[in-house]
Amino acid sequence: MNRYRAYRQRGARPFTAVVLSVGASLAWVFLRLDSPQWQRLLRNWRQYYPQLAHKRPSLGDPLRGLVQTLWLLLLRPARPARGADLKRGKGIRWGQRLGRGLYTTVQRVRLPLVGLMRRLPRLIGRSDALAQTQRRIKASGSTGERVFYWTLAVVGMVIALLCITSPFNLYAQLVFVVTLGAMALLMRYMPGRFPTLMMIILSITISCRYLWWRYTSTLHWESNLDLILGMILLLAETYSWLVLILSFIQSVWPLRRPVLALPEDRRLWPSVDLVIPTYNEDLSVVRTTVMAALGLDWPRDKLKVFILDDGARASFRAFAKEIGVGYIDRHDNRGAKAGNLNHALEQLTGDLVAVFDCDHIPVRAFLQLTVGWFLQDPKMALVQTPHHFFSADPFEHNLGSFRRKPNEGELFYGLIQDGNDLWNATFFCGSCAVLRRAALDDIGGFATQTVTEDAHTALRLHRAGWNSAYMRIPLAAGLATDSLAAHVRQRIRWARGMVQIFRMDNPLLGKGLSLFQRLCYANAMLHFLSGLPRLVFLTAPLAFLLLHAYVIYAPAVLLLLYVLPHMLHASLVNSRVQGPYRQTFWGEVYESVLAWYIMRPTLVALFSPKRGNFDVTVKGGMNESDRLDWRIARPYLVLAAFNVVGLAFAVWRFFYGPSNEYGTVIVSSLWVIYNLLLIGAALAVAAEVRQVRRFQRVPVKLPAALRLADGHLYPGLLYDYSDSGAGIELESARALAPDTQVQLLLERAGREFVFPGRVMRSVERQVGISLAELTVQQRIDYVQCTFARADNWLGWSDSHVPDRPLRSFFDVLALGAMGYYRVIEYAPAWVRLPAMPIIGATRWLLSFFPRMPRPIPSDSMKSTT
Repeated sequence: MNRYRAYRQRGARPFTAVVLSVGASLAWVFLRLDSPQWQRLLRNWRQYYPQLAHKRPSLGDPLRGLVQTLWLLLLRPARPARGADLKRGKGIRWGQRLGRGLYTTVQRVRLPLVGLMRRLPRLIGRSDALAQTQRRIKASGSTGERVFYWTLAVVGMVIALLCITSPFNLYAQLVFVVTLGAMALLMRYMPGRFPTLMMIILSITISCRYLWWRYTSTLHWESNLDLILGMILLLAETYSWLVLILSFIQSVWPLRRPVLALPEDRRLWPSVDLVIPTYNEDLSVVRTTVMAALGLDWPRDKLKVFILDDGARASFRAFAKEIGVGYIDRHDNRGAKAGNLNHALEQLTGDLVAVFDCDHIPVRAFLQLTVGWFLQDPKMALVQTPHHFFSADPFEHNLGSFRRKPNEGELFYGLIQDGNDLWNATFFCGSCAVLRRAALDDIGGFATQTVTEDAHTALRLHRAGWNSAYMRIPLAAGLATDSLAAHVRQRIRWARGMVQIFRMDNPLLGKGLSLFQRLCYANAMLHFLSGLPRLVFLTAPLAFLLLHAYVIYAPAVLLLLYVLPHMLHASLVNSRVQGPYRQTFWGEVYESVLAWYIMRPTLVALFSPKRGNFDVTVKGGMNESDRLDWRIARPYLVLAAFNVVGLAFAVWRFFYGPSNEYGTVIVSSLWVIYNLLLIGAALAVAAEVRQVRRFQRVPVKLPAALRLADGHLYPGLLYDYSDSGAGIELESARALAPDTQVQLLLERAGREFVFPGRVMRSVERQVGISLAELTVQQRIDYVQCTFARADNWLGWSDSHVPDRPLRSFFDVLALGAMGYYRVIEYAPAWVRLPAMPIIGATRWLLSFFPRMPRPIPSDSMKSTT
């Protein structure tokens, strides 16, 4: 009975509590429940029994609990992860072993090797022979040192060339790929950049060998159909190989540029014109950005804020006058955003120009952390900071991965831009950046020839000999696209614009750029040509299954020995280099979602670069109910149908085709299944989840207090806020009636600010407050106490789950299956009703399967987002 009450107090439903208490009683008789492992199990049963934690009781629950208990007995018990452990990957990596004996055996072999690899750099560094060799090289002078390293490079190139081009038989190829794979698996545990470089070299070697083999041994020259389709696939693979090599160059050595301090004498600080261009956005979106800009820590006489209104709206003019900022409008809209900025430049006089999109809210320290480089380097033209988003993009919102997995843009702003900075090739991204006015005048202002004026402006600055910098600190935050359709439109514009630049101002040609600047720009532009190659990969196995065409004319076993190592090495390197910014295999999901839509605009731009108009990205929208965007999903459904037909043909070929083609049929079928799951992932993203908040809430932990009308003060913690309200958790429970007038107390820079509001909801210690009745000055103070805090967005990614390639692979596969379930869920009744019994039965059977426990971070942030 005591155990039953304990489970009820922890939130278990009556039937579930009975099951758990009976199970605990039996375990008490036969097992040692006083051990720490079992005590942990009792305290955290929701994490260990996820299939029972949030469901209504049913007759099958005892069997589910028994199966899960037996499964847990085969696993090493693990405690819930703490925040520090999440960064090291502890507490969430559950050993999926069949038993303790096997696990212990594997660990006895693995741990010494891992420890050796982690100590190896220090052991090599203390080597006397290595030290003597280094002293001899330095003693030979600069010429001798250069000769040594050039000799080493030439020898390495010769060895790599032999490894790439030497013909191997089946067993030699097996030994070769196993050896290099083992080296890569061990090196991934070695700290430092040198092992990363070695893993990249191994990956390039394997990939080049695969491509060499494809060009020399896998084309069927005796069949025109096989040759044409095979060449199409081979060209797509060559494109992917080229992008892979360029991405290694671009991101191999992030610069991590430090902040430069400003002079103590503020008279030496430059004057800044901060501009906020807008066209058709709502005033509620622009208002917060302008109010935050007014609070920047910069001398008042050296900072001017301007709204650049391309819509020439009276309400914006009145708001600018009321709040005390400049207002510049125009009526022709020529040149879109770039034209708007150039029109404003004619009326600006500052030394620097800071540009913010109307939804990007700067923190108060933005200028203090970026302007120092302009004083250090007279040729510095651009300092760019990340585009950080406090709202979920369509992938995060529709898949429920917000702040658990890196979003689509984090790879670019977290790694690629930092890698570009090493080569003085930082891109201007149109917002959250500071530019030198003299540099803009030198190139004739912002570029207007393409629809991506930002990247084209940066290219022109670099051609003119100006420098750029990237500060990898999030110093502003904005709204992400709120629907997949808006996200696709934005990416179409980016893709069209980058291809336009590639045609009209090709970075590989012309003067003014270094070799690595050309490669960085070329990679960014080639990346947006991925639509057609991705569609080729999604349909390539159908060539054999439907048309009996050999796109890869080679035995299936040999294909596996070349393809799998190439994929394994690329995944390992990407996990090591890109892991904190993009989880393995998720890049394929992003590309699959966009492939169909960016293919046509990029191909058109290649042949007719002047076509296409600037399209403003609409943000701040709402979605009243869950739905599937059938218009966006249509091409994915067609691709899925073709692949299902191909899978049916695979079954027919396996039973009625020649026996010597069984291996090819199996490999093609696995490829089709993988493609179907990628397409399913795209369909999962197209299922729009309900979004009814007009103002996005930002999770936070800030000291705050609540003052009632009678003068009583209740301290607490601000746990979220938005433009129109806030949530506070009091130290003790306090029942407050709705519409009760209260005052919210916040602190900034040693000052206390008071904001009147009224209670919208009150549940135990949590109180939701509406702040809709603030004065203009109070709203400015509120924005600067919340959105514009200097440390506002630091540590935002600490809650990301560490990348594990194998786990990420299965996550993507599960996401693909969920996509098809969502299609059926939102399909018309004549499709949904016949399918739902089958899906229901499948889900019921799967509910009895054991599940891996879900460790919950002990320091997870409370959020109502």
